[in-house]
Amino acid sequence: MTTAPFDVSADVGRPRVMGILNVTPDSFSDGGLWADTESAIAHGLRLAADGADLVDVGGESTRPGAVRPPLAEELDRVVPVVAGLVAEGVTVSVDTMRAEVARAAVEAGAALVNDVSGGLADPAVLDVVAASGSAYVAMHWRAHSDRMQALATYDGPGGVVAAVCAELTDRLDACDAAGIPRDRVVLDPGLGFAKTAEHNWQLLRAWPLLEGLGRPLLLGASRKSFLGSLLADAAGEPRPPAGREHAHAALVGLLAGRVWGFRVHDVLATCDALAVAARMTQEAPR
Repeated sequence: MTTAPFDVSADVGRPRVMGILNVTPDSFSDGGLWADTESAIAHGLRLAADGADLVDVGGESTRPGAVRPPLAEELDRVVPVVAGLVAEGVTVSVDTMRAEVARAAVEAGAALVNDVSGGLADPAVLDVVAASGSAYVAMHWRAHSDRMQALATYDGPGGVVAAVCAELTDRLDACDAAGIPRDRVVLDPGLGFAKTAEHNWQLLRAWPLLEGLGRPLLLGASRKSFLGSLLADAAGEPRPPAGREHAHAALVGLLAGRVWGFRVHDVLATCDALAVAARMTQEAPR
């Protein structure tokens, strides 16, 4: 079982943009919008046309409190969409914690496995990645969505930053043990997963320490609740997900030079923010 090579270290001139394609009924921002295969493929093609380097297809919501779908249902949601997009020439990643889904998606042409559990939910995912030659994103994770926020406690020395760095290092060691070369691995600090809003901000402010892990970093902040809380109205009501894009674009601009990739809902807004950030670093003509 092998898949098309995806070069994590290739220089594409800017951070990679990973467009989110949730084929779920219950994702926090776009659940149910692309629930059938035809509309999902059409949306994936729009994301690619807007500038996405990868389209990330996921069939399981990981919002706080979400209930896991049966394996067969996740397979039915994901695999036809992956195959349809690959047939159209789109580079696809699969967002899954299950080895069976990762295997089927890779066989359908997915070039990268984006595992929010970093191999903790299903260690066999690591064997699938090692055998397939696909790239791999290992995210910081502590538990499934129905109980993850109960584990948002970081009382040790260095707090959340030290804990995330240590636990991601453990995930790198697990990748090594499974035979996945480190040059195929990207890390993700897992904003919002077993973390409060303040934990997220602490991780963002400490980005250089995350860079010290020695692997490229993926940032998934798009439309997340910590941005909604920041933008709350006078009554304290958080800004709804669709109204958080401007704040996310600001974050993209601030971290554009330090991030391997951004996982986003609005690809066009992200590419615009990256274009502005790139232009600001260019010297004026003499």
